[in-house]
Amino acid sequence: MRHNPFILGGKEIPRGVQRRVEIELPSFYGTPTSLTAYVIRGKKAGPTVFISAAIHGDELNGIEIIRRLRQLHLLTKLKGTLILVPIVNIYGAINLSRYLPDRRDLNRSFPGHSKGALASRLAKTFFDEIVSKCDLGIDLHTASIHKDNLPQVRTNVNNEYTLRLAYAFEAPVILHSELRDGSLRAVAQDKGIPILLYEAGEALRLDEKSIKIGVKGIINVLRANEMLPTRIKKSSRIKPVLTKNSKWIRAHESGMIQTIKQLGDVVEEGDVIARIHSLFEDQSYEVIAPFDGIIIGKTQIPLIHEGDAAFHIAALKDIQIAEERMEPFHQDETLMEIPMVDERIV
Repeated sequence: MRHNPFILGGKEIPRGVQRRVEIELPSFYGTPTSLTAYVIRGKKAGPTVFISAAIHGDELNGIEIIRRLRQLHLLTKLKGTLILVPIVNIYGAINLSRYLPDRRDLNRSFPGHSKGALASRLAKTFFDEIVSKCDLGIDLHTASIHKDNLPQVRTNVNNEYTLRLAYAFEAPVILHSELRDGSLRAVAQDKGIPILLYEAGEALRLDEKSIKIGVKGIINVLRANEMLPTRIKKSSRIKPVLTKNSKWIRAHESGMIQTIKQLGDVVEEGDVIARIHSLFEDQSYEVIAPFDGIIIGKTQIPLIHEGDAAFHIAALKDIQIAEERMEPFHQDETLMEIPMVDERIV
């Protein structure tokens, strides 16, 4: 837990205050550029948590999640400090690109260096000014371009604290995710700062279900972290599907792919999940599920080449339990509703 004084962008921010802070970044071909952060400090002491989006500049769902989160009157009851960063990779967002202008991936550039390339400098500024001041982070992502992800939380499921918060988020799936060199999560973990990764939807698109689950999930995590009051009226709790292994299934032929199974579908080993039709021959090929699992990602491009990633399947041990837990996400939109601003809370 961090204590006063709390300084961000060279400015001290007292308790009980909400403030927008602009942190200077390297200029964009001579144009001044800044990292925008919204700081919400509760009147009472508590943990410091950051919520970040658009580390990849074309991942837009997180920007909208943070916009809606900022409007919740519920945050006036906050205990501790919340730092909201809607666009980390402002350079990529300007160009509607996942990457920096030099094609570097910001999420492989941490911890960064003050005299490095643009991605390295941005990584260092974000980490030093925001991440290092926090006890926990929630990093919001989508699938890469032309792919779609089922809403899911990725974290180290062997860590009891992050696993508890991942369950509290109530996304359909929790996936154990190994650390990657240069990623924000890897460097943060080395510094003792756990991060939940929320993956949902497509790049360059807004998905309403993914956004609603994301907003509610963040509120759930803040409550589980004792930063927001619990609700008097208990709502139905959703228990996500926990899985420790996943694999991308790749096309073994080229052609036009006809999807049979969709995101969130539970599949058994041997199920036909798609067919690939040859473009120039009267032939079709089946894409088969290699093991029992749940589809958590898929390509969105109908044309596919041999070797292209087609379906991301998370392995399951118990299909029946998975089907039962996935049912609310397929049928009941009300389970994604966030608390009303005038809701009675304690």
